[in-house]
Amino acid sequence: MSASLAHQFAESFRAVRGQAHLAPDDAAVVTVITGIVRDAGATCVALAALPEPLCAHLADALRGAGVEVLGPDYATATLPLALDRAEIGITGMAFGIAQTGTLAEVCTDDAVRLVSGLPRTHIGVVRAEDLVDTLLNAAPRLRGLFAEHEKNVTVSFISGPSRTGDIELVLTLGVHGPETAHAVIVGATA
Repeated sequence: MSASLAHQFAESFRAVRGQAHLAPDDAAVVTVITGIVRDAGATCVALAALPEPLCAHLADALRGAGVEVLGPDYATATLPLALDRAEIGITGMAFGIAQTGTLAEVCTDDAVRLVSGLPRTHIGVVRAEDLVDTLLNAAPRLRGLFAEHEKNVTVSFISGPSRTGDIELVLTLGVHGPETAHAVIVGATA
């Protein structure tokens, strides 16, 4: 079931102008993300909320490619200025909603939200088994997350790049956040 959800999620994410990538395992995730970073010509990225050992392998690969890697540990006193140099933010996602192509990011500190929201490009990494088909089916996960973190928890729903429409209804991407959004779905193949 997660394979069909992964494909549905990817299709929905692309429909909201995001770029979706299927990766069968962590090694493929590292390859996909280093390719995105290389193609963007980025020299500095920020990492947050990625599971180990993926975070360490990704950081090593990016450093090996000559890219400066910030995080994943950030001193609160240095935020948001610590992230100013990052052209790409890469974060782990709690789950995704296939119907709308939405990534759900759970934060208990400001660093994760800033890593996904400040750089011009965001890459969200979600596991195929963490995809649900609808928002209704995400409700139990949300209740569980709020029960686990009784205070200071924020859930952000990310559906493609930031967008806004002015009074003339002209859609503009990247005004209040990343202008480019990628979703990497781990455990899924084409």
